[in-house]
Amino acid sequence: MSIAKSASKHAATARDGSSRAESRKAWWRRYFASLKFGLYVIIHPFDGFWDLIHEKRGTIAAANTFLILFLIARVLKLLLTSFQFISAPIQYINVFQEMGSLALPFIILCLANWAMTTLFDGKGRFKDIYMAMCYALIPYILIQIPMILVSNMLTFEEGSFYTVFLSFSVVWSIFLVFVGLMEVHDYGPGKTLIFLIVTVFGAAVIIFLLLVFFSLLGDALSYFISLYREIVFRLN
Repeated sequence: MSIAKSASKHAATARDGSSRAESRKAWWRRYFASLKFGLYVIIHPFDGFWDLIHEKRGTIAAANTFLILFLIARVLKLLLTSFQFISAPIQYINVFQEMGSLALPFIILCLANWAMTTLFDGKGRFKDIYMAMCYALIPYILIQIPMILVSNMLTFEEGSFYTVFLSFSVVWSIFLVFVGLMEVHDYGPGKTLIFLIVTVFGAAVIIFLLLVFFSLLGDALSYFISLYREIVFRLN
């Protein structure tokens, strides 16, 4: 009886281990497929963003990967671009501060867009907006990182070549943001443009309120600390 129970337990454990292994493999297959699908999105943005959101071809893991690569590309650009094309005080650059100064406004833009469009029949969830905007960063990543190397091979007179490619990567990404949000919310071009402007304004308001909040919080903490020190001084 005990032998039969032990065998059944071992069999159940083996099945659980096998199912977990299959689940991990399926997750990695979907992850790599969603990364690869990013190339389709940037070439066929209208169909790509629709499938990304409505056909579940994208994943948050892939979106996070693109955002991290975007932040890394920005830091590498500051650190490794030829001094002829960028003048950044490398000795004073804080990598995490630079990443945070881009990641936080990016998240706030997603939040502002979700908040504004929710009030006006926008169909996109925060997850969808975040995913679309992360996938829109792919051209920036694909062009800016190789151009860091290229910048160290060019002379100052050839800088127009470098500038054109950098500008092209930014314009391409902005166009993808426009198309991505249009497909996410099922808006027309005009309404999408209006809400892009409203989103930037909303993000500015959120940042302003956060700055005011933390400024007041800092003042309040300073007041209570000074009050505590004064009380301790009086008691002694």
